Amino acid sequence: MKNYEQAVRELKRGNIILIYDGDEREGEADLVVPAAFITHKHIYKMRKEAGGLICVALSAEKSKILGLPFFVDIVEASKEMIPDIGCKKTAYGDKPAFSLPVNSNQVYTGITDKDRAITIKELSGIKSKVDFCEKFYTPGHVFLLISRGIENRKGHTELSTELGKRAGFDSMVLCEMLGNGSALSKQKAKEYAKKHKLVFIEGKEIVDAL
Repeated sequence: MKNYEQAVRELKRGNIILIYDGDEREGEADLVVPAAFITHKHIYKMRKEAGGLICVALSAEKSKILGLPFFVDIVEASKEMIPDIGCKKTAYGDKPAFSLPVNSNQVYTGITDKDRAITIKELSGIKSKVDFCEKFYTPGHVFLLISRGIENRKGHTELSTELGKRAGFDSMVLCEMLGNGSALSKQKAKEYAKKHKLVFIEGKEIVDAL
């Protein structure tokens, strides 16, 4: 419980934490920070020191307000256009959390550290479907993830948004930590956290604290 509370405190301060989902899932550690605090320096750090896909996980409540679909549902609804490709469940049996990739209307190409920070920062403040539709376009360079609720799924999307909810945020930025050709090992991720004085928390700690 102490580690859980410390993780929530760090998020409230706008600091990065590491979340390890679990050996039974991806076996990956993600760098996580609230979208409300994102800067181009965070984006640079994530792509240089983590190396995975930079995404924004949205709470189920916010996703519903914005009218966001799951990407798998978009594909299923587009069978007549793309009949020879389908969606596949994850290796651990559930559907991916991906929704639309977006850019803010304020950005240039959308891929630079500054552009992605602008898109993510603006996403954190969006509270209505009308504003979302007016201020963003797709396809873009910031991948959105929709939480299904930690009672239904226990991936990084749900783990991060659950912690975010406790800290007062509905949008969390994630990036997987990669090693040499595969996910960074749990031990290496712990060593990284210790070196940089970051909280390292496991998925089971988050679930047990609820």
